Amino acid sequence: MKQYYKYALRCAAMAVLMLSALTFSACGDDEEGGNGSQNGQVDKKNKNANVPSAANGYNKAIQRREFPALKQGGKQKVLVYRMKSTAYDKDGVNFAVEWDCNKRSQRWTCYQMHRGYSGKYSRVSNFYFDTTNLTADEYYDEFNYFPGYDRGHICPSGDRTASEEMNAQTFVMTNMQPQYHQFNGYDDSGNSGLWVRMETLLRKWADKLSVTDTIFVCKGGTIDSEANIITRINGKLIVPKYFYMAILRKSSFGYAGMAFWSDQTKSWRMNETLRSHAISISELEKRTGIDFFCNLPDDVEAQVEKTFNPSVWSGL
Repeated sequence: MKQYYKYALRCAAMAVLMLSALTFSACGDDEEGGNGSQNGQVDKKNKNANVPSAANGYNKAIQRREFPALKQGGKQKVLVYRMKSTAYDKDGVNFAVEWDCNKRSQRWTCYQMHRGYSGKYSRVSNFYFDTTNLTADEYYDEFNYFPGYDRGHICPSGDRTASEEMNAQTFVMTNMQPQYHQFNGYDDSGNSGLWVRMETLLRKWADKLSVTDTIFVCKGGTIDSEANIITRINGKLIVPKYFYMAILRKSSFGYAGMAFWSDQTKSWRMNETLRSHAISISELEKRTGIDFFCNLPDDVEAQVEKTFNPSVWSGL
């Protein structure tokens, strides 16, 4: 998404307004959540499912389908961004972030997509910090802008256009990663970056869903290995070398899964197809070390993650 806009500094009142739907603890039935999702409990035989505990604040949201396994070790926080309205998700969940407090960086953002998230609202907010859930030593407050890079949404504002509230929440800085404009944006000559092309295709898939279908998404940049980091801005803020999307589609035909993986470079790469960056979820797990969609029953998860059939994903 194009970042060539001037944004005024947020004021305290705006921060309070934007963060009013934030919480660490979930309420209600969060195993699936959302309009167009299945009901029922997580399979009891699921050995790798997320389990609410004291370490994660007994956060029931971590049992939702879109969540990967939480990182063990170090200091992480799960930030669940909620809306006041439950019209779009029965638990009011907009999206969630795993934030690494030591690295002061977003590890992933996960969310759901269905037909109910499309609307008329777009770019309604300034970027702002999450001062409600993060302490001063858990994020770099000098980086409201990323010098030399776009503030790349991980849950895009374009995926959250049904209400002003849900769109505004996507501008929280915990949902951002530094991205080259040639990777994240577009220009007047018709060039568009790989990342924005991937996001556009994912949005097209969501627009074609039936009213009972859902797409579950987990996206992020690589921050856990020095080999997968381009640099640190001013020696601090991590710039990921690779970005990924893990995608799970639920329909009347069952589940289908696939993933995108791409290195971040400062070039348009219009000659590269999205198909050349499409891989199985199992392969993405090997590259990232993240266990995606861990809340699926084990047998379903194993089948979906190893099986990638390009023919069922139009546009690849």
